[in-house]
Amino acid sequence: MNVLVAYGSKNGSTAGIADMIVAALQAEGLMAQARPAADVRSVEEYDAVVLGGALYAGRWHRDARTFARRHTKALLGRPVWLFSSGPLDDSADIGEIPPVAQVAKVFERLGAVEHVTFGGRLTEEAGGFIAKTMVRNGTGGDFRNQERIADWAHTIASQLRAGAPAETK
Repeated sequence: MNVLVAYGSKNGSTAGIADMIVAALQAEGLMAQARPAADVRSVEEYDAVVLGGALYAGRWHRDARTFARRHTKALLGRPVWLFSSGPLDDSADIGEIPPVAQVAKVFERLGAVEHVTFGGRLTEEAGGFIAKTMVRNGTGGDFRNQERIADWAHTIASQLRAGAPAETK
């Protein structure tokens, strides 16, 4: 089983989540690799896809949206999981956060198995005036729950071993 974890990330937080997912999938004995969504030209060699995008002002990262649109036909024949990253607090760990409208549309179009939202990370290295201001004002930090991310990836591995259908809503 070969799994692609594609992502759209601006400041590296979502890329880090993708790497955590890959590590957990590999620990389950699956072949998996994380790649920036913008760099993926084909999904043909993959049996399943996990697609993630950072959330900014209620919008999913453009590279994740473009990936989903570009590869729709090929993704319809594979199990697909979606994730978002972004809340800069523990709200993603406290309760389920529904997907933003853009992600909900991708979810429906691809017949994704599941969507989950993870906390994000915003550090001093973040680019942009707004991000730097947020960090200076104490809004930054790392809210990615590595245990929750690994648990989700282990669930994906279990579903794949059980023959997860390409469409389970």
